[in-house]
Amino acid sequence: MTIVAVPAGWPATEEEARAVQDELRGRVVLDEPGPPPGTGRVTGVDVAYDDDLDLVAAAAVVLDAATLEVVARATAVGRVSFPYVPGLLAFRELPTVRAALERLPCPPGLVVCDGYGRAHPRRFGLASHLGVLLDLPTVGVAKNPFTFTHDDPEPARGSSAPLLAGDEEVGRALRTRDGVKPVFVSVGHRVSLSGALAHTLALTPRYRLPETTRRADALCRQALREAAQG
Repeated sequence: MTIVAVPAGWPATEEEARAVQDELRGRVVLDEPGPPPGTGRVTGVDVAYDDDLDLVAAAAVVLDAATLEVVARATAVGRVSFPYVPGLLAFRELPTVRAALERLPCPPGLVVCDGYGRAHPRRFGLASHLGVLLDLPTVGVAKNPFTFTHDDPEPARGSSAPLLAGDEEVGRALRTRDGVKPVFVSVGHRVSLSGALAHTLALTPRYRLPETTRRADALCRQALREAAQG
């Protein structure tokens, strides 16, 4: 098994990481609609950690956007590349996530991250960071609202409410199942918010979380178990 190394020059301190976020944030593209939902390919990425072994496993699972059938998958296992700091989690995950994406046998199309894009204290979460680095359309779909506020969406699937930082809308709380708690959708890169919401609904025909996230979560946990067993 090849362990992904921490890239040379990777930020080692909070100050260095925040400087990288400040530098790259200006490259986020917000005026592209992104690919039409239900067309082409859509890829989920997720990670799992073993802190005792200092390992992080990443998975990338490509689905046909129309049928949600798996087209391709890849994994990578690396060293944890940054300490745990809220708001800087991308620096723990990006080298291994990028390696998993680069091992795919086909272009990923739209990438859906289990996390945040603009719904981030510095408006530059994992989805935005990954999108800028790879110049891919990306969306963040998170399980909780991080530090932001929102009204409860109406109970019906498809209802949404603004996710707010003060008066600024940074994403949407989106109901993907009738009466089930929402997910939190934000733009990463090269996708509109309306497009991000439509993609999320297209990816949630049966469950609260997108099929991309569900498949990638299972695969990265499997990869971590195999790595931990040697």
